[in-house]
Amino acid sequence: MDVEHPSIARFRAEHTRRGGTGQVVILPDSVHTAALAAEALGCEVGAIANSLVFDADDAPVLLLTSGAHRVDPAGVARRLGVEQLRRASPAFVRAHTGQVIGGVSPLGHPAPVPTFLDPWLRRHEVVWAAAGHPAAVFSTTYDELQALTGARELDME
Repeated sequence: MDVEHPSIARFRAEHTRRGGTGQVVILPDSVHTAALAAEALGCEVGAIANSLVFDADDAPVLLLTSGAHRVDPAGVARRLGVEQLRRASPAFVRAHTGQVIGGVSPLGHPAPVPTFLDPWLRRHEVVWAAAGHPAAVFSTTYDELQALTGARELDME
């Protein structure tokens, strides 16, 4: 039997610790875009919760947005009261989440990361989010995702 990737194992432990009920699915290939994840899971792209890390004045911000949306960084920055949101570099993402771009889960970061949730995800009975690795996702509901992460709802567009 193959040994599970350490980042997926860390995610599973944190998911269990927080009382998560969804299923972790390991896909045969990397699903680093919402479209690829939706195709592999057989769901609508809008049901994919993209984990987007931004640099807000040298502090991380995690936006969990519907795969059907584009984030308006200037609008989100205004709503958050920060000067600017910049797309985080791979090194910044890894330093603040312990994970790589394309597999950033909303859980299990070395230190808490302010997290915001796209209200459009409410439209889906099942939501899928990254589970700490580009080929791993987990199922959840909007309400559970909000409870697991402590995320505040925020319009992303």
